[in-house]
Amino acid sequence: MRSFTPFAEGSVRGFLHLPEAAAERGLVLTHGAGGNCRAPLLVAAAEAFSAAGLAVLRCDLPFRQRRPSGPPSPAGAATDRTGLKAAVAAMRGIVSGPVSLGGQSYGGRQATLLAADEPDLVSALLLFSYPLHPPGKPDRLRTEHFPRLRVPALFVHGTADPFGSIAEMRGAIPLIAPPTRLIPIESAGHDLRRGRFDLSAVVSAFSDLAD
Repeated sequence: MRSFTPFAEGSVRGFLHLPEAAAERGLVLTHGAGGNCRAPLLVAAAEAFSAAGLAVLRCDLPFRQRRPSGPPSPAGAATDRTGLKAAVAAMRGIVSGPVSLGGQSYGGRQATLLAADEPDLVSALLLFSYPLHPPGKPDRLRTEHFPRLRVPALFVHGTADPFGSIAEMRGAIPLIAPPTRLIPIESAGHDLRRGRFDLSAVVSAFSDLAD
């Protein structure tokens, strides 16, 4: 495992992974509603991307900084997006080139909402287990902002994810005008096997999209 260090700057809290050589590109990753930035999937992704030459910041959203467990409140979602924006700003102080943003489940959704509201903020989106709809409620799609996205997006999604089937994901993603790609993870649920799958394919696909 590559080394990483605790990171604290202003309101941003998390862990920073730096590649061996100076990084030009950066990636900010955040967690889902039930976890934190220590989630195994995020650690594995950060290791894979830093090995490929990116600086990666895993950060805790404001709701998780306020309390160690429990889900976020809908009333606090805007504050969580403000926290993500601050993390992107912190990453811009570390790298000289483009910064991308992503996360797992709730964190990924907040990343897309932020990118839709601020189209020049980041260069690409990396979305693990995007929560397309609540389990068992396929009519409550969380895609109203997709047409406003102006950056490429890579979706990594389990074929057994109750928050959206692969067919549903394929139906929703074309709402995004820039280039997109969906990588299905066979037999994986919402936790994507806690990162125990071929992340090198994700790194390669994301690099192709982000370039």
